Amino acid sequence: MTTLKKKVTASTLLADKQNGHTNVWLTAYDTTSASLAEIAGVDVILVGDSLGMVSLGFDSTIPVTLESMIHHTAAVVRGSDKVWVVCDLPFGSYQQSPEQAFESSAKVLQQTGCDAVKIEGGVHMAPTIKFLSERGIAVVAHIGLTPQSVKKFGGFKKQGGNLEAAQIILDDAQAVSDAGAIAVVLECIPDDLAEKITQAIAIPTVGIGAGKACDAQVLVWHDLLGLSEKNPPFAPAYAQLRDTITTAIGQWADDVRSGKQP
Repeated sequence: MTTLKKKVTASTLLADKQNGHTNVWLTAYDTTSASLAEIAGVDVILVGDSLGMVSLGFDSTIPVTLESMIHHTAAVVRGSDKVWVVCDLPFGSYQQSPEQAFESSAKVLQQTGCDAVKIEGGVHMAPTIKFLSERGIAVVAHIGLTPQSVKKFGGFKKQGGNLEAAQIILDDAQAVSDAGAIAVVLECIPDDLAEKITQAIAIPTVGIGAGKACDAQVLVWHDLLGLSEKNPPFAPAYAQLRDTITTAIGQWADDVRSGKQP
């Protein structure tokens, strides 16, 4: 297990790409999970709007509000010290204009103390990324399968499966890199396309369902630890905590009912 010795920064991530060092990203949503992730040696904690599905009971990320993201991101920052913390900007908080995105980003940075924000979209969001970057905000881009557009996609489906679609994603990657993004998440795209993008752009690529060639890998906390009812095919469970937790609670409940506890 690798323990972080110093604070991870945007410069750290770029240097790691240049030196061929793979980074580890993980989602987290509260102080305890952030602390455990840092102890375990992750480089970056992403406070994903996936919290809407794994923690708040929604069927997509769309209902998540900026206030919810600020609440959870602040908790993660309080539980960490050296990791780089990224907050997802939720649906509706940045798409209207670069100015709206700046206002939302400023609130997030001021009220949470995190290091960066993440926004979904490629070519069409490049002007916004440039606007934010020029004003000192670190931005992580997200292309391929973008969960906030799930209604448009018609479900959580792999993207970039034909030449035309692959070229669109490649153009998206180049656009966000040129616009000043610090890194770009590649979600659910073919492995060879992710490899091509990783080789073509100057910023780190972060894969989730995008193969081994990316500069970093990210998984959702609940999938990694076996807390989800069902994992995506690209997300292995390294523990089975869902079974462990329900067994422990069930045993305690039985002991209470039988008089063994307290």
